[in-house]
Amino acid sequence: MRIGLFGGSFNPIHNGHIALARQMVEKGRLDEVWFMVSPQNPLKKQDDLAPDDVRLEWAREALKDEPQLLAKDYEFHLPRPSYTWKTLQELKKDFPQHEFVLIIGADNWVNFNRWAHHDDILKAYSILVYPREGYDMSAATLPKNVLLVDTPLYNVSSTQIRKLLKEGKSVDGLVPKGLKF
Repeated sequence: MRIGLFGGSFNPIHNGHIALARQMVEKGRLDEVWFMVSPQNPLKKQDDLAPDDVRLEWAREALKDEPQLLAKDYEFHLPRPSYTWKTLQELKKDFPQHEFVLIIGADNWVNFNRWAHHDDILKAYSILVYPREGYDMSAATLPKNVLLVDTPLYNVSSTQIRKLLKEGKSVDGLVPKGLKF
């Protein structure tokens, strides 16, 4: 199986994440997308991060009717902080029958050289990059195993949702129905 790895804090997961993952299944020729709920991103602050188990439960609830999209707590069981290279090495050991493909946004691609073992990741894995507003990219400038996937821009963010929730405003239409905050 060809598995796309979509890592993030998913604080909270939203409809943009899900729509993007569906696009990746189709356009990236993936069998599944695993939402790798990250306990700690080494490049981000932890200020208003919901507890790990809460974010995992949000993701599982949001994806319950999406057979090709699965929420995973795999990184919860690895040393922290969560480095993608370490996760990829462990996944390869635990699931040698799968081909893993990294899914990242253009904002992450721009900073990819800051990732631990970024050269090793590039040598060993395919990467699907999705567009992000404010990050113009040309497919012609990418390494051969990095594909810029033509997906819509999803104008929703977890930060925006947290702000609306803090203000007591509705997040209907931004998150899957049934998510409890």
